[in-house]
Amino acid sequence: MRIQVVYCHPLADSYCHALFGTIVAALEERGHTVVATDLYSEGFDPVLSRDERRTYFDEPYDTSGVAAYVRVLREVDGIVFCFPHWWFAMPALLKGYFDRVWAPGIAFEHDLAAGRIRPLLRNIRLFGVVTTYGAPWWLARLWAGEPGRKILMRALRPMCGRGVRTFYLAHYGMDRSTETSRAAFIARVRRVLSRV
Repeated sequence: MRIQVVYCHPLADSYCHALFGTIVAALEERGHTVVATDLYSEGFDPVLSRDERRTYFDEPYDTSGVAAYVRVLREVDGIVFCFPHWWFAMPALLKGYFDRVWAPGIAFEHDLAAGRIRPLLRNIRLFGVVTTYGAPWWLARLWAGEPGRKILMRALRPMCGRGVRTFYLAHYGMDRSTETSRAAFIARVRRVLSRV
């Protein structure tokens, strides 16, 4: 499969970057072709432009500013996101990626009159998330309700259509993590990705 790995963290020496490298290596070892997308190092602009917003529900949506990202999204067989949760949500840069790239006519078709959305990313057969939370699992899940996870798994994953394989791997409690807990999570990520 051709799989895009979308990475979103500003620091190249971060734990998230180590996770990114693990994901890419595990997929390549399995024989997949990987499209590694580092939103920060590529200078992705997360700001939805006026023209993009004006054409959001028009045909066609103005993709001129994100054409390369749209092309990759339409061509890949799978996509894996690697990023930290900050304030129980994805980084703003990643949110901007979804706002600009996963747009009408690309990720979904919007029937405004009926209020329905039809998925358009039927080419994507794998949708995965590898993420970290500073908070412990009980705080992220029970108290905050994991809003970032809900956005990804309930709003974005369904744009891939039926039958898409999914995984959501999270290392909770990063603020108090240890070398042992971090190494165990990297091993878990490698195990899951080696079966893709």
